[in-house]
Amino acid sequence: MQLNNSTLKKLASSFSLMLFALLVHAQSDKNKVPPAQMEKIYQEVKTPYKYGLVMAPEDDSKMLDSPSVFRKGSIWYMTYIVFDGTGYETWLAQSKNLLDWQIKGKLMSFTTNTDWDCTQKAGYISLLDSEWEGNYEWEQFQGKYWMSYLGGSDKGYEAGLLSVGIAHTDKNPAKAHEWLRLSKPVLMSTDKDVRWWENSTIYKSSIIWDKSNTLGYPFIMYYNAKGDSINPNPDVERIGMAVSDDMIHWKRYLKDPVLNHHEGITGDAVIRKIDNLWVMFYFGAFWKNQKGAFNRFACSYDLVNWTDWAGENLIQSSEDYDSQYAHKSFVVKWDGIVYHFYCAVNQKNQRGIAVATSKNIGKSKLTYTNQ
Repeated sequence: MQLNNSTLKKLASSFSLMLFALLVHAQSDKNKVPPAQMEKIYQEVKTPYKYGLVMAPEDDSKMLDSPSVFRKGSIWYMTYIVFDGTGYETWLAQSKNLLDWQIKGKLMSFTTNTDWDCTQKAGYISLLDSEWEGNYEWEQFQGKYWMSYLGGSDKGYEAGLLSVGIAHTDKNPAKAHEWLRLSKPVLMSTDKDVRWWENSTIYKSSIIWDKSNTLGYPFIMYYNAKGDSINPNPDVERIGMAVSDDMIHWKRYLKDPVLNHHEGITGDAVIRKIDNLWVMFYFGAFWKNQKGAFNRFACSYDLVNWTDWAGENLIQSSEDYDSQYAHKSFVVKWDGIVYHFYCAVNQKNQRGIAVATSKNIGKSKLTYTNQ
């Protein structure tokens, strides 16, 4: 059969399309973490033994949330946030054993009405040593310790326009004191370059120091936000990225989120590195196939392409103190034991901080007041 020029061009075009599809598929497979490796990570990080509450509110007017843990010298410290009906403030506690905690004081408090963040300052540790079984030290950049935080001026539970702020201090982070804050937020849902999935509200942020400059920037922020200018469901939360050279000036990275379940909430990423894999601990909520809120993980070789764990949740509701929600991870491995700190909410909407462990170390006697 003799082929004319038109037929030859069509065949060449079809071949090119097939080749392109194969290359895309091969690249996609290259970025995926194999199931056996995902299972290995699950076995490493799972914490089937719930110890119980380690931090509870002093009364029903307050709620505790979002633990972040670091180590200085031989002592452990936890930053966490407190909601008192007005808004968020950031607090500090300390422990010798990761189980018994004592409150030390505030790191970011309510301020005057002229501040953009006067009634919302929910802080999260930035630049923590990322290595699994590492030293868990809060690292300094330019002689300062850094936090990102959720900030806003409206009173109420995550009310009004919430944005990402940056705070820093050159003092000892293990001592309770007020941190300095940049005068303006670094990411807002009203920015000109806002992405399609974040044009309503920005929530928690988490910043790592990638000293390998994998993406060409040393500082990488993961943050979750809601808003949707493409699809009809504006309440879906997804996780996306921003990058920086100096911790002060930030720009969005990619047009799309890096973790998206197209329903409910996917949020509050915390990043650790286990061997050659980056592990993102995050929580899901209000998915069609699962009730409440629960903690899961995803893995990546390159900090951009994430393979989601398809197996059982790491943490989910099972006890009286976390019967409504069990979510918002911070995971530490120390002396051979994995400690998975999380926010526990009961049916009375009382909210505290609990921990589950990889080994059975007994049960906590701490309970909510007035329960």
